[in-house]
Amino acid sequence: MPEIRHNPITGDWVIIATERAKRPEEFVRPKERKVKPSFSPDCPFCPGNEDKSPGEMFRVEGAKEGWTVRSVPNKFSALIPVGNAARIENGIRKRIDGVGLHEVIIETPDHNGSLSRLPLSQVESILLAYQSRFLAFYQDERIKHVILFKNHGEAAGTSMEHPHSQIVGTPVVPGLIRIRVEEALRYYGNFGECLYCRSLRQELADGVRIVVENSSFAAFLPYAALSPFHLWIFPKRHGACFSNIAHGELEQLAVILKEVLLRVDVGLEDPDYNVIFRSLPPEEGSVKYFHWYLSIVPRVTRAAGFELGTGMFINTALPEKSAEFLRGIRLPG
Repeated sequence: MPEIRHNPITGDWVIIATERAKRPEEFVRPKERKVKPSFSPDCPFCPGNEDKSPGEMFRVEGAKEGWTVRSVPNKFSALIPVGNAARIENGIRKRIDGVGLHEVIIETPDHNGSLSRLPLSQVESILLAYQSRFLAFYQDERIKHVILFKNHGEAAGTSMEHPHSQIVGTPVVPGLIRIRVEEALRYYGNFGECLYCRSLRQELADGVRIVVENSSFAAFLPYAALSPFHLWIFPKRHGACFSNIAHGELEQLAVILKEVLLRVDVGLEDPDYNVIFRSLPPEEGSVKYFHWYLSIVPRVTRAAGFELGTGMFINTALPEKSAEFLRGIRLPG
């Protein structure tokens, strides 16, 4: 019989379609892995082509000559960095000038690299760049919210082959973030504890949806996962802001992020996916009701009319079976 599970963190009701649920391996969409060169002369993100992209904002130097990670303004930015975020109202209509920040974080000099298969030290350098640009964006008084994300594959929204992530600072707090904050505040007001800490404690106690954990983080499929193989990575230490993590925790995040993405890569044969950081600003990092985390969404299904018409999700994979499948993946090396 189908179940309708409630996700207290997002506020969503999710239909777990048990009667039409697929086995985890049925979500694999075999495709020929495209052989990419380590260098592309036409790629603006490859070493030696730095003049083909806007001026560099940040870099992590390599052990040898050159860079290992760098950040540049997005040439096709959704927002512009010049001007004031003036609010203009006309009756019930309101708008804000499209002022904000938008950068591309180039994850590796290797054109054919993949976040799941990069050396661990490289993943740490990427997270260091994330942290640095995240803090830099929030130093701009016009910025009210910063989102870090990675699109991998066409179905996830990427248009450039070279491995990269993006960071965007907006002059407003997006509605999806406000909803999560409101749910967290409501729970904290009712029960006097962090909803995320309670959720993590229960997931660790249940164990059946945990994929991997280390001393600082746990990766799991939530009880009411919004889609097949939808994963969260939670820090075990409470904190509302990603940038407030310690150096040792950054290393542990690199370890678990790389392993989770590698399990998804091997188990589902390199699916398209999105990685999204959910975090409050640094000045709100000590609040007791919110808990920063990562969301990893493999693009193995598509939203259709029901989802668009109701705002509800239909998950055709049991989260418990999906977690078991990912735990059982034999990793290379």
